[in-house]
Amino acid sequence: MSEKIINNIKSKLVIKRTGNIKHNVFRGATYLLMLDMAFVFLFPFLYMVVTSIKSNKDLYDFTVNWVPRTIEFKNYILAYKALEYPRFFKNSFIMTTVTTIGHLLSCSFIGYGFARYNFSGKKILFSLVILSLIIPVQTIIVPQYIIFSNLKWLNTYLPMIVPTFFGYGLKGGLFIFIFRQFYLGLPTALEDAAKIDGCGFLRTYWNIVLPIAKSAFMVTVVLSIVWHWNDFYEPSIYINLPKLTMLPSRLNAIIAMVNTPPEEILAEVGHAEVESAINNAVLMAGTFLVTLPVLTSFAFLQKQFMQGIERTGIVE
Repeated sequence: MSEKIINNIKSKLVIKRTGNIKHNVFRGATYLLMLDMAFVFLFPFLYMVVTSIKSNKDLYDFTVNWVPRTIEFKNYILAYKALEYPRFFKNSFIMTTVTTIGHLLSCSFIGYGFARYNFSGKKILFSLVILSLIIPVQTIIVPQYIIFSNLKWLNTYLPMIVPTFFGYGLKGGLFIFIFRQFYLGLPTALEDAAKIDGCGFLRTYWNIVLPIAKSAFMVTVVLSIVWHWNDFYEPSIYINLPKLTMLPSRLNAIIAMVNTPPEEILAEVGHAEVESAINNAVLMAGTFLVTLPVLTSFAFLQKQFMQGIERTGIVE
């Protein structure tokens, strides 16, 4: 009996040890895969940051890769001037703020209607909402341009702003879907109680539903800020006036400087700064300055954004 017990204990220990080895191998492989995926996403950002602080000499030295011999923070000053940062930051800030507000108001309202009410044509309308996610804007830009041209809206922000207040615009269909998924997960008890107390549709929506939809709002806020701030395509189609240009579009000015002979920009930049003004390091510095507001916003809203992703049910 004692030998059988000892053999059983040994076999169990061997099985446990084998299971631990398999678990550790699987865990190590998982971490390795995650690190590889993280590197794929972080590599462009790391390359941008490292390149932005290189001197002109290090930039064209093939032996200098990730560790510059000389750190040139002057590249950021030159990029700041070339972008005319305060002026065009204001344009992008106004555009992003107004369009985000438009999407919050309209998409939350439309999503609530899809989640709580049955009406004729509901499935067809929701199918059109999903279809708006599938069809790229490039395929319908010509008819949209003609419509906005007839409305005399070209060279204004109206083609980007007005559609957001009607649940359309950039990624509007996705935001409607996010709010719908969130409202479907809410119990109807609070709304039923509000109806018993005499609240109508609008009052129930405004006083009961909106205050508890914070997580869905945070997801929409972050995504809307990122997409509207980084949008280059639609503003470049509808806006031709330089004074109305968005900040990301101003990177073209630095690209033009990189491709312009030094003698042609001497009068604008100054003799001492010509060498640094025409390299790719300034371009990378300008790219970082353009993305900095988005990175800052996400840093402050990251926790609420991740909680909102979990509660809206879009990852189930």
